Amino acid sequence: MHVPGLSQERIVRIERDILSKNDAYARGNRAVFAQKGVLALNLVSSPGSGKTTLLVRAINDLKEKAAVAVIEGDQQTSNDAERIRATGAPAIQINTGKGCHLDAHMVGHALESLDLKKGGVLFIENVGNLVCPAAFDLGEAHKVVVLSVTEGEDKPLKYPDMFAAADLMLLNKSDLLPHLSFDVGKCLANALKVNPHLQTLVVSAQTGEGMAALYAWIEARAAHAAAGAATAG
Repeated sequence: MHVPGLSQERIVRIERDILSKNDAYARGNRAVFAQKGVLALNLVSSPGSGKTTLLVRAINDLKEKAAVAVIEGDQQTSNDAERIRATGAPAIQINTGKGCHLDAHMVGHALESLDLKKGGVLFIENVGNLVCPAAFDLGEAHKVVVLSVTEGEDKPLKYPDMFAAADLMLLNKSDLLPHLSFDVGKCLANALKVNPHLQTLVVSAQTGEGMAALYAWIEARAAHAAAGAATAG
C-alpha cells in the first residue's frame, strides 16, 4: 500500500492503531453478548449474493423459536432494514457512507438502541465487501460468509482473508445451478484450501434447500451461548 507523504512504517503503525482500538470495542461488545447469552453472527459477502433474502427467510423460520434482532450495514439507504422490520424483527440501520465495512464501535453504538433478548440471536449484516470486513472483529461469535453460485468458483482464492476468517460458508442460490456451469465441488475445494476448518452448506433462500441444516447450526450455537450466560449468572 502506498500513500503520498507516508512511509510504509507509518502506514503499518496507523493500521495497527486502528485495529487495536477496534479490538477494544469488540471486547466490549462480546461482553454484552456473553452477559445476555446472545449468539452474534457477522454475515459477510460481496454485493448481490442474496444475503438479505437469505436473512429474511431465516428470520421468518426462526422467530417462533428464538428472539432475533438485526444490525444492518450499508453505505446508503435503509432498504434492507425495512425488509428486515417487515418480518417483525427489530433492526437498526447503520449507513457507513464511503466506509466499506462495519466496525466494532458502530455496532456498540447500535446496541444502545437495540433491545437484545436474553438467549436470542443477533444477525449483523455487514456491508457487501469481501475485503475490508475480514480484518474487523465486531465482537461476534462467528463470521458467516455467503457466496452465490452466480459468482466464480475461485472467489475463495481471490479473497482468502475473508474465507480464512469465517467459520461457515453458505453457497447460496443453489436453485440456479441447472442454468449455470458453476462447479460446486471445485468451489468448496477452493474454500477448504484456504481454510481447512471451514464448514460449508449449499443453500437456496428461494426453495429452502439446505436451510434446515443452517438452522440446526444456529440453534446449537445459540443454546451454547445461552447456557454460558446461565452458568455465569
